[in-house]
Amino acid sequence: MSLGTASAISFTGISAVNAASSPKNLPLKSNIKHSVCRWCYGSIPFEELCQGVKDIGMASIELTGPKEWPILKQYGLTCAIGWGEWPKGMGLNNFFNNPKNHEELIKLYEELIPQAAANGIKNLICFSGNRNGMTDLTGMMNCAKIIRKLIPVCEKNGVILTMELLSSKDSHPDYMCDTIEWGVALCEMVNSESFKMLYDIFHMQSMHGDHIRNVRRYGKYISHYHTGGMPGRKEIDNTQEIYYPAVIKAIIDSGYKGYLGQEFVPTPKDKDGMLASLKRCVEICDI
Repeated sequence: MSLGTASAISFTGISAVNAASSPKNLPLKSNIKHSVCRWCYGSIPFEELCQGVKDIGMASIELTGPKEWPILKQYGLTCAIGWGEWPKGMGLNNFFNNPKNHEELIKLYEELIPQAAANGIKNLICFSGNRNGMTDLTGMMNCAKIIRKLIPVCEKNGVILTMELLSSKDSHPDYMCDTIEWGVALCEMVNSESFKMLYDIFHMQSMHGDHIRNVRRYGKYISHYHTGGMPGRKEIDNTQEIYYPAVIKAIIDSGYKGYLGQEFVPTPKDKDGMLASLKRCVEICDI
């Protein structure tokens, strides 16, 4: 039997079991902690999503900000990785590698980092920005310059700045932090446990794949993981090409103690269908 056939049978079996089960009271093994990205479920009112996530047995709704963090606490949830309201014109395409942004971004993070710590949040997302004709080395040095200025406030508050790896080949053309090797080189340049990478499995499948070896080789530089079915960022079942159980096992075996953020866009568009889809994908990863 081929690996592809075995994977398809495994996924199909999981899907069949889950389709008949209730979205509540999922008996999670929780060898890895489960989170979900808020933006993928933006059509569900936030407090209804909080209750749905709690019913599944998950612990976090991520990519949320200071206004949402107190609501998460009310539901016994946390935010595995948070973000802020970026200054006008800034975002993943225009961020740390542009020195013109540094003054405003330092001000933002110096306020955001203590807020995160006060709410028990250990990771805050950041981005490289696009190349815009810049060399990789120049962009890396620009990123390192602002990150080093933020490290003391990170260390004081026990918060990790976490830069997301994104695909420049597909979803985010010209994005600079687009391979694990570039990200690791920046981590080594900064040389602090308060700065690490967000390894987005969906995006890195587009760029270079090789996830298991990357996790084993570079796991110490990674503070968060994202999922997503490739291609299309749909469910992580047998409709896409990544065999997630093997990747998640490698992450667990690496000693990783953080969260896995589900960042796929559910196919159903009604609340019950979206939450059922989330539940199935959490089960696939709950090995």
